[in-house]
Amino acid sequence: MISLVNGLLMAIALLLIIPIGIFVVECLAALLPNPRRNQLSGAAPSIAVLMPAHDEAAVIDTTLKTLLPHLKSEDRLVVVADNCTDNTAAIARQAGATVIERFDAQNRGKGYALDFGMQHLMPQPPDVVVIVDADCRVEGDAIEQISRMAQKTGRPVQAIYLMELPPEFKPSSAISALAFTVKNLVRPRGMDGLGLPCLLTGTGMAFPWERIANSPLASGNIVEDMQLGLDLAIAGHAPLLCRSARVTGILPQQDTAARSQRTRWEHGHLQTLLTQVPRLTAEGLRQMRFDLIALALDMLVPPLSLLVMAWIGAMVVLVAATLLGASVGPAIALGLSGVIMTATIVVSWWVFARKSIPGSTLLSIPLYLLWKVPLYMAFLLKRQTRWVRTERDAVSK
Repeated sequence: MISLVNGLLMAIALLLIIPIGIFVVECLAALLPNPRRNQLSGAAPSIAVLMPAHDEAAVIDTTLKTLLPHLKSEDRLVVVADNCTDNTAAIARQAGATVIERFDAQNRGKGYALDFGMQHLMPQPPDVVVIVDADCRVEGDAIEQISRMAQKTGRPVQAIYLMELPPEFKPSSAISALAFTVKNLVRPRGMDGLGLPCLLTGTGMAFPWERIANSPLASGNIVEDMQLGLDLAIAGHAPLLCRSARVTGILPQQDTAARSQRTRWEHGHLQTLLTQVPRLTAEGLRQMRFDLIALALDMLVPPLSLLVMAWIGAMVVLVAATLLGASVGPAIALGLSGVIMTATIVVSWWVFARKSIPGSTLLSIPLYLLWKVPLYMAFLLKRQTRWVRTERDAVSK
C-alpha cells in the first residue's frame, strides 16, 4: 500500500516536472544567438495587409497612422470592418485604407473576417499576406522583414508580439505583461534558438499566398491563429519566428476588459492544449517529424500562472503526504523543480523585461494568482467557447 501511494505521489510530481522542464529549457535557449543570419536579399514580394476590425473606432486611426508610412506604394492595406456598429469603416477610409464591410450576426469572429478579406484578395493575389490586428502598433520595417522571410522560406512567419503597460496600471497588469513577454518573446525565441518552429500569436503574421489561400479560416475559434499555425505545421509548413520584427499592443486598463481578454486567451489555450497535443504527437510519430513533437511539447506547457498555481497545490499535497509518512522523494523533486522555475522566471524578467516591467511588481505574483483562480474555475465549470471582443481603451493621438 505504501509503495502504491509513493508511486502515485511521484506520478503527481512528474506531471508537473515535465512541463516545468520544458519551460526551463525554452527560456534558457532564448539566450542562444539567432540561428538564421542570412540576409533576406532579392526582390521584395508583393504584399497585402489584412486588418480585421470590429468596432475599433477608438484605436484604428492610430494603428493605421503608424502602419501606412512603412508600406510601399504598391502594397495593399485592406481593413475588414466586421459587423461594426461604429464609424470604424469611415475612419479607416479617411486614413487611406481600402475598406470592405461584412455584416453577418450569426458568424462572428476574427476567422470569418479574415476569410472575407481573403475572398476580396483572390482575384489579384499578392505574394504574401500579412495579418495585423487593429489595436496594434507595427514597429519599423516589421512588415517588410516578415514578408521577405515568408517569401524566402515558403513558411508562415511570426513577428514578436508584446503588450505594453497602460499609462496607469495595477500590479496585476505588470504581472500579466511579464507572463505575456515570457509566452510571446522568451519561449518562442528559445524554440527559434533550438532551430524549431513557433506558435502563431495572432498579429504580425506573414503567409505566402499559396500557404494561406486554401486554409480553413472561417470559424469562430477563439484562438484561431494558434489553430491555423498548428494546421499549417502538420501540413509541412511550420511557422518561424522573426526576432527582429515587433508588433506591440497595450493591455486594457479596465478590470472587466482585462479579465475578458485573459479569459478568451487562456480558455482557448487550454482547450487547444487538450485537443491538439495528442494530434500533434500522433502526426509527429506518423510523419517521423521532430518539429511536430517539439510543438506538442511546447503546447504541453500551460499558461504560466496556472503552472505556478498547480505547482503550489501539488507541493501542499506532497508535503502533507510526507508528514503522514510517505516518501520525501517526490516532494524534494518537485520542490527543486519549483526553485529552478522561479529562478528561470527571474532571469527571463532580468534579461528581457526589466526595462519595461518594474521589478517590484514580482512581489504581487501571489495576488495575481488569486485574481486568476476564478478564470480557471470557469474553464472547468463554464468555459468560454465563443469569440468575444475585448473592450478598448481610447488611445491618445
